[in-house]
Amino acid sequence: MEAFAYTDINAPLVERCRLGDRRAQAEIYKRYAKAMFNASLRITGDYAEAEDVLQEAFLSAFRELHSYKGDSSFGSWLKRIVINKSINCLRNRRLSLVPLGEQHDAAAEATDYGPDPEITSWRADVVRRCVQDLPDGYRVVLTLYLLEGYDHAEIAGILNISESTSKSQYSRARKKLLELARQHGL
Repeated sequence: MEAFAYTDINAPLVERCRLGDRRAQAEIYKRYAKAMFNASLRITGDYAEAEDVLQEAFLSAFRELHSYKGDSSFGSWLKRIVINKSINCLRNRRLSLVPLGEQHDAAAEATDYGPDPEITSWRADVVRRCVQDLPDGYRVVLTLYLLEGYDHAEIAGILNISESTSKSQYSRARKKLLELARQHGL
């Protein structure tokens, strides 16, 4: 099978940014700001903090553009910065995952962690409100797993927790989300 090299469609724009072209930076911002803001909002749960994270992430990205090697899309590289800054924002807010230690439900480990049809069929606006009402630790793990597509090993690395804690947090977040949804009449 023939291997194909990855080519980022934003490569010329990124190169112009590396040269300090402000118009190129504005174009990159325009292309990615909304999606990156939404990713941050899902993690922080706070509009103002998500705006701050977005600005910090873009400043950081433009400052550290020399470290972008082009082995993934610019968007995925930027998203990683946004997620890390969002998590740091929560840590500064004294994020504490629900204390579990290394304990976890055996049932949670055996559960299929794919998208739950019961959850995905709800109205998006109500679900968004319910997700934002989750405790920070639950919301972060649920968002990273279900919405951002990270697996539990990756989440464990990002949050500096064990993989089993990530799975337990996700399982408990789903239960809490179902409870909140029922309270909202879903």
